[in-house]
Amino acid sequence: MPVFTYKAKTAAGLLMEGLIDADIQKNAIDKLRSQKLVVLSIEEKTVSILDKIKEMYANQQKGHVTSKDLVLFSRQLSTLVSAGVPIVQSLGILETQAENPAFKEVLGAVKSDIESGLSISDALRKHPDAFPELYTSMVKAGELGGILDTILERLTNYMESSEALKAKVKSAMMYPAIVLSICALVTVFLMIFVIPTFKNIFASFGAELPLPTQILIDVSDAMKARWYVLVAAPYLAYKGFLKFYKTPVGRRWVDAKSLQAPIFGIILKKVAVARFTRTLGTLIKSGVPIMQALDTVAATAGNVLIEEAVMLTRESIREGGHLSDPLKKCGIFPNMVTSMISVGEETGALDIMLSKIADFYDQEVDTAVKGLTSLIEPIVIVVMGIVIGTIVVAMFMPMFGLGELAGNQG
Repeated sequence: MPVFTYKAKTAAGLLMEGLIDADIQKNAIDKLRSQKLVVLSIEEKTVSILDKIKEMYANQQKGHVTSKDLVLFSRQLSTLVSAGVPIVQSLGILETQAENPAFKEVLGAVKSDIESGLSISDALRKHPDAFPELYTSMVKAGELGGILDTILERLTNYMESSEALKAKVKSAMMYPAIVLSICALVTVFLMIFVIPTFKNIFASFGAELPLPTQILIDVSDAMKARWYVLVAAPYLAYKGFLKFYKTPVGRRWVDAKSLQAPIFGIILKKVAVARFTRTLGTLIKSGVPIMQALDTVAATAGNVLIEEAVMLTRESIREGGHLSDPLKKCGIFPNMVTSMISVGEETGALDIMLSKIADFYDQEVDTAVKGLTSLIEPIVIVVMGIVIGTIVVAMFMPMFGLGELAGNQG
């Protein structure tokens, strides 16, 4: 179906730009007018090869709403609502502009449910794969408080901070993973293709091989004969890990070990603190009741140990205790964090204190990631040098022996 680019104005005078699908230009204009938009310009979009590739990728991704979709939607909806555009009309505009087919379908369903009488939060809650519990809880608080545009703005800022945090952790782990993968591929290439060539050369001389060289050749023969094991082993190990992680015992073991891991464990703890304080602070500031907020934080913790600590905290508050006490006992949250939370509770400024802690730990994660990258780079290079250097030396050891033999014969 042809795609048209348009510029239009809302009844409130807000300028809108976007894409719309229609058989012909007239139908596209009619669709926009049905959304109470004044069309300023419209033209058919030229479809390039790159656009076709993007469309193919979008079709493959159908059924999956990304965090990027949600951030963009929240930012745009906040702008529309604050400009006075009715929520149903706003959703219609955003449905038209959505490039992800799955998200377009979800927005259409949400719009229909709201037109049928459902509240915004209840309509969103029917699509948990697109809108997580944290999102719908905050939207509900915004509806009840009459500050939906403000809540959507906070949600957008929260999600952008969360995505930035994820990106930092991924960047810390990506570099060593790529370098080690390249090292493994080079090693496999040498063992399967290069060493057999040397083996034939050594065999033609009939000389006895040094032990390191013989071991290397034996390993090379085994790898060449059972290459399928090299292919299947990583896949089976990955599948086995996922299956193990899905069990309660497995998840608890992996989550505990990840926080205890040298270097990476420190970063993951900082990330956990930043996520906990950012999420809880955003929910409390938005007017979500503390008990419901803790339920949401536990569900989005991403680590079973932190989830348990949050639920213990919830139980403590239910019995009249403090938020900070159970957090001190779990051993994950530093004393500085629990002390600041305690001060926030006593002064009635818990949301502000949590936000300050989150900002501090975001910066801590950034610093730790940069330090980790600078530390890992030389370590990985040294490991690569040792592995490849060992192979090279083992292969050239017989050459020295053959040289001495030739010299003695001369």
